[in-house]
Amino acid sequence: MVEPVYPPKPSPGDRVAVLSPSSGLPELFPLPYELGLKRLREEFGLEPVEYPTTRKMGSTPRERADDLHAAFTDPTVKAVIASIGGDDQITVLPYLDRELIRAHPKPFFGWSDNTNLLAHLWQSGIVGYHGASVMCELGRPGAMAPQTADSLRAALFTSGPYELRPAERYRDVDLPWEDPALLLAEPSTEPGGGWLWHGPERVVEGRSWGGNLEILSWLLMADREIQRDLSAYDGCVLFLETSEELPAADDVFRILRNMGERGLLHRFPALLMGRAKAWSFQRPSDTAGKAAYVREQREAVQKALAAYAPGTMAVFDVDLGHTDPQVVIPYGGIVRVDGPARRITVTY
Repeated sequence: MVEPVYPPKPSPGDRVAVLSPSSGLPELFPLPYELGLKRLREEFGLEPVEYPTTRKMGSTPRERADDLHAAFTDPTVKAVIASIGGDDQITVLPYLDRELIRAHPKPFFGWSDNTNLLAHLWQSGIVGYHGASVMCELGRPGAMAPQTADSLRAALFTSGPYELRPAERYRDVDLPWEDPALLLAEPSTEPGGGWLWHGPERVVEGRSWGGNLEILSWLLMADREIQRDLSAYDGCVLFLETSEELPAADDVFRILRNMGERGLLHRFPALLMGRAKAWSFQRPSDTAGKAAYVREQREAVQKALAAYAPGTMAVFDVDLGHTDPQVVIPYGGIVRVDGPARRITVTY
């Protein structure tokens, strides 16, 4: 394991690669994708560069790996941003040339299924950035959430500490991407409720590791991008979030239990748990149903911590996952969790 280093940052006016390492959904849903590209140009001053699989459904793992290699080795491209997530990026990992990417480090932005590539970069000694896909955050209906835009701008262009804040309002109800009119409308939100702190109050500062919980469980099952010497995770800050597939509380507990049985969970003195998405098109829910889902997931996490990591301090409902707004977490970068002061600071 090589201790991660921050790659050079882009500047306004630079070219950035827009890739689809998981799924070529820009082909099926061009409206939010084009909106995201427009905002990259007009609001961030960056020039997006597309690759053969960016708008192509059904591309092979090798084709997607080839696009990643091309983007990382192009000296005119200063950052790489995922269009969206998916569910099979784990099949791309065997085709990645670790030494090639290590020799051409660049900031990579993505989340959800892109946890695969972020974990690969962590193992390669490169800090990545969990958050800010083109279709979801940049292509948000109405306008980008100000908290998302501010975090992304800081992560893209600046270096140094950035303090996270609880979202005053949030949403987890999606709008159909097929309707152009809905992309113009500001989506409805609800009160955020603040963070919930759990466990011993302490100050923890360390490098981050984690991402989407379901993807991490697949990596653990496939034994990919997991450090064999688990002491590499000692003192790191774990951050986790769950997807729009709405995993059951029992499944969340079982994944964490297996991390505990592997001797992994207790190595993290702090956990940032993303606000649970509790609504999807396949499983819509009312206010009471969403509250019950969130409560049951939180209890499942607390149960696992009590059994395997009682010394871990946890913060729930951090806006780092499948809800909106979304803050960017430096994957492998420094995160400071100050329990007594109730503050979270990341270093971009």
